Amino acid sequence: MTNTSRRTFLQTTAAAGLAIAAAGCLARSDDKPAPAPTKAAKGKKILILGGTGFLGPACTEAALARGHTVTLFNRGKTEARRKQGGRPSNIPDGVEVLYGNRDPEKTNEDENAVAPGTTPPEPSKDAIKGLTQLEGTREWDAVIDTSCYWPRIVKASATLLAPRVKQYIVISSISVYANQNTPCVEGAPLATMPDETVEDFGDDFRNYGPGKALCEKAAETAMPGRVANLRPGFIVGPRDSSRRFLFWPVRCSKGGPMIVPGSEDDLIQVVDVRDLADFIITCIERGTMGEFNVTGPKGGMTMKKFVTDINRGVSPKDNPTAPTWIEPAFLEQHQVAAHESFPLWIPKGAEQSGMHQTSIDRALAAGLTFRDLADTAKASLDWYSGLPADLQTRVVPPMLAPEREAEIVNAWRERK
Repeated sequence: MTNTSRRTFLQTTAAAGLAIAAAGCLARSDDKPAPAPTKAAKGKKILILGGTGFLGPACTEAALARGHTVTLFNRGKTEARRKQGGRPSNIPDGVEVLYGNRDPEKTNEDENAVAPGTTPPEPSKDAIKGLTQLEGTREWDAVIDTSCYWPRIVKASATLLAPRVKQYIVISSISVYANQNTPCVEGAPLATMPDETVEDFGDDFRNYGPGKALCEKAAETAMPGRVANLRPGFIVGPRDSSRRFLFWPVRCSKGGPMIVPGSEDDLIQVVDVRDLADFIITCIERGTMGEFNVTGPKGGMTMKKFVTDINRGVSPKDNPTAPTWIEPAFLEQHQVAAHESFPLWIPKGAEQSGMHQTSIDRALAAGLTFRDLADTAKASLDWYSGLPADLQTRVVPPMLAPEREAEIVNAWRERK
């Protein structure tokens, strides 16, 4: 993988985590089916840090469906943008919302990132500073931290809440592993960074994984023995705005000749955001602690199965999508960069390919289940189709024109 390709891949990997903060199924044949929601014997009180972007709403929906109560803590920025855009709120009735900022030194009106050389505006008299609305004597059974990137921030919330919560769930990432060229396994060495006080992802997002690893450590230091570090792979499904997975159902829904790079046997792993949310709630109900990789299926699925399952959910019957696997070198000859043009795909043996061979035995034993990828594709496409046209172009990367794609497919078939 070239440096440019590696940079692109690392950026989209980090986008998975950033998108978390920022919607009757057949089971995959090799994993457990996703069960219908059942009410818990005793409802839990759950606090979600974040909660209005991607994973947060899925956690809220899963918790409510199983009889729990939910409190959200965030700046209110995402919700404000939704209201300004005329779109309905995605916070269900009965869900409490507290406002503030994960950074104790900032208010809910501050942007978490301020452009270098600029001065943030003065907060209004109604601004709420830091974690003040989480102070006091209120108790929760569990905290789900969906928006943790730097240890200082996690330390602040985990230390404050430690006397009043039983469990702290860190939504980490498989990017925490130091070596991602081989299968990722819990217990393997974690990524590090020279200066642990840095709060910048870096030009190629090299600090994303180390930052997540330090967040895990900060939570465990504040609440020893009461932390579940969940390390998702590529999170997909409704509300995914990371410009990665959605490429595939959108492209497959258009039908006709379709390019897929590499080999049919290249591996890929993803997790539906709703399955991840269900697993999080299961961990809360069971009081599960420890480290868990959360992606799937076990051992990875082939790109052939990946594309076939997505087609099964979205391919038009009057113009079925016809995938053709083409060598990356041939695509390069036709001015198509495989790594940049086809999100999530990694050839076998390439740098970062271990991320699509992640071990999930621990999570499966702890209750992780999957829904059919065809359902994930259809739900993702339905969400995408409901967006305004200007937003649609922002959540899916550019695609080849149909004529251009057909031209390359024909050239590949006629090359000999």
